[in-house]
Amino acid sequence: MSTDESASPVVTTVVYEACPVTGVLRAIGDKWSPAVLRLLAERGHGFNELDRSIEGISRRMLTRTLRSLEEAGYVRRTSYGPVPARVEYTLTVRGRSLREQLRALGGWAAAHDAGPTSGV
Repeated sequence: MSTDESASPVVTTVVYEACPVTGVLRAIGDKWSPAVLRLLAERGHGFNELDRSIEGISRRMLTRTLRSLEEAGYVRRTSYGPVPARVEYTLTVRGRSLREQLRALGGWAAAHDAGPTSGV
């Protein structure tokens, strides 16, 4: 193996930052996004319903995760009526297509014994 220090890096910071996969992993690579995406793939959920369905997530973290997924274009937030205010979260077309890719990744991980997939 060569230890030539004059060789330039194979992956530069510019290339890394421009990579589309880097952006996707930043948007969904946290602890809670896969769980939220999995639930929303079944059907739309209200905030409280999501909160009750994901063990261990704080309301603040759920809010941050939903906002992040919404900003990335994977989740849509719809408000109904002023009183009582009801909000429903659903996957966008982009979110549904991402869910298909995550399901494939989960299958690959299970086939290669790459750790727990827990239905992702």
